[in-house]
Formats: sequence, structure tokens, C-alpha cells
Amino acid sequence: MQDRDSVMYIGMKKALLVLAALLAALAMSRHALAEKRTCSGRVQMVFDLSAHSPGKEARLWVPYPVSGEYQTISNVRVKGTFEYWAVYTDSRFQTPMLHAYWGPRAKRRVLSFSFDVTRRERIHRNLPGEDACLDKATLARYLSPPGGAGGCCNVTRLAGRITAGRSTVLDKARAIYDWICDHMHRDPGTKGCGRGDVCASLQRLGGKCADIHSMFVALARASGVPAREVFGLRLGRGDAADITRGQHCWAEFLLPGYGWVVVDPGDVLKGMLEKGLGPGDPEAMALREYYWGAVDPYRVRLSRGRNLVLNPRQRGPEVNYLMYPFAQVGGTTLDWLSPEDFRYSISWRRTARPGRR
Repeated sequence: MQDRDSVMYIGMKKALLVLAALLAALAMSRHALAEKRTCSGRVQMVFDLSAHSPGKEARLWVPYPVSGEYQTISNVRVKGTFEYWAVYTDSRFQTPMLHAYWGPRAKRRVLSFSFDVTRRERIHRNLPGEDACLDKATLARYLSPPGGAGGCCNVTRLAGRITAGRSTVLDKARAIYDWICDHMHRDPGTKGCGRGDVCASLQRLGGKCADIHSMFVALARASGVPAREVFGLRLGRGDAADITRGQHCWAEFLLPGYGWVVVDPGDVLKGMLEKGLGPGDPEAMALREYYWGAVDPYRVRLSRGRNLVLNPRQRGPEVNYLMYPFAQVGGTTLDWLSPEDFRYSISWRRTARPGRR
């Protein structure tokens, strides 16, 4: 049996840990009380399909960023040896994509796509706890099982356990977010951003951002919380960087009467892995508090939607997501996770010092 002094010491230690975490979270999100951060620069993507199956037609689809509340896209330039290029959207999600075509006589298949981006930090704080009316018919797309989760009954059972006793959308979403931060892990051995296969992720409770955020979306939807993934690209934090492998995704859930709220448990787990943190470490708790309702400005949104039919339509099955470039030569799909074979590069150059607005 512990004596009174021991109990008091343990209680004080826990209180100090909680206080340290709260202070760290406040320091990390101080910009929530001040002006939000911004990041401005130029992204350039260069593709070369010349070495693949000469004498056959080639087609390339590239996610095409557009301006929105948190980002401004400008000074778009497209150059190359293509026969034509154009910007289209898919019919289901209205995801913009640049498409270029080379005929079978093309000797070189080169395309350069560049744009300027100013990205603003996104922060949602003091979220309302009471639910407004949720129009399930209109939001059916964001309540159905996401790609990779169809028929995975374990998701429904797990969601029920995680959200037991939670009645509001906000409380359910937070319970799922905390469960992912506590029970999943970032697996650096996962190829690319992961497949986002929820049933497979349930077996190992690990992966990268597509796996982690597909899990959030699947559990949220199984709990009656509208949710969706957002696919993008990390921007450099320095003056220049190679961001060819900088693809990243995050998630959003819809809070009735408020709007879409952003979360990024993937970056919580990434930070924990890189710094060797446990879930209860004050720095890990600070990361968790920041990425609940916020994302940094060092990213650009490219697309939304899973299981895409591209425009013009690709040959073969639906595309899992449009976060990487997608190309087909002679009807054969190139491996977009291998930029050494499917030759492309993505670079970043800052055009303005990080600032606040």
C-alpha cells in the first residue's frame, strides 16, 4: 500500500505533466491567438516519358491545385512537347487534373508544370459542442464506407466501442482522433503514402498518411460523422527543396452548423516517431492538440476523392487517389511511386519569407 506522501507525489507529478503539456500546446498554437502563418513559393513539376515504349501513345494526368479559402494559386505555366494539354475535372468529385497527350510519333515526351502558391495556416478553435441538423441525404457521399473499407464489419464494431457514450459529432470525432493517436503508428517502411486500405490497416494499426487518415474517415463515417480525405503536397520550409516525395494527405470532418474541420493525426504520429515520443509525453500531447482543428501552412491541397475515374478516362480500374502523377503509355500504367523509373521531379523555391497575416 502506498503511503500518503507517495500518493501526493504521484498526483503532483501527473499534474505537472498535464500542465507542461498544456503550456507546450499553448506555445505551439500561440498563432491561434495572433495572426496566422503563411508560406509562399513556386512549385515546379517536370515529367519525361520519353524512355517508355517508343512508338506508342502516352497520356499524363497531374493533380491540378486551385485557389480556395486557405491557398491562392497563380502564375500557372505549362510547357512541353505534347500534342495538346487541358484541365478537366472528374464527374464525381470535381477534382481538377491536368491532362497531356503525346501521339505514337512523338520522339520526346516532356512536360513542365509550375505554379505559385501562397498557403495560409488553417486553424479551427472554440468549436461548438451542440449539433445542428445533419442532412444525411445530401451528405451520403461522406457517410458511406470509403475506399478500402467496404464490407469491413470490424470498422463498425470498433467505431461503436470508441464512441460509446458520445452523442455529438464533435465528441465522436475527437474520440476517434484520440484513439488513432493512442493506438496507431507511423510505419516508415510503407511504400509512398500507403494504400489507404482500412481493413489491412486494422490488422497492423500502422502505415503512412493515407492509411492513417483513411482509418479516421472510415471510423468517423461508421459513427455517423461526415468525413473526407484531402490529398496534397508538402511545401519546403527552407529557401529551396526537392519535394518529389513530399506527398501528404490529411482529413476533414463536417461539424453541422459550422463547416468542415481539419485534423491531421498522421502528422502527430510522424512527429512522435521522429522524436521518439510516447503518447503521454508533453510534446506529443502538444502535437495532438495543435493538429486537432489545425494544419500548418507548409502544404498545398491538390485533390479530394477516392476511386477516381479520370478525365479523359484512363484504361483499367479506378485510380485509388490523385495525389501522385498518373501516366499510361500504350495503355500500360506506370508506377507513380517510382520517380526513378517513371521519370519526374518536383521542386520548391520560396518567393517570400514566412509571414503572418
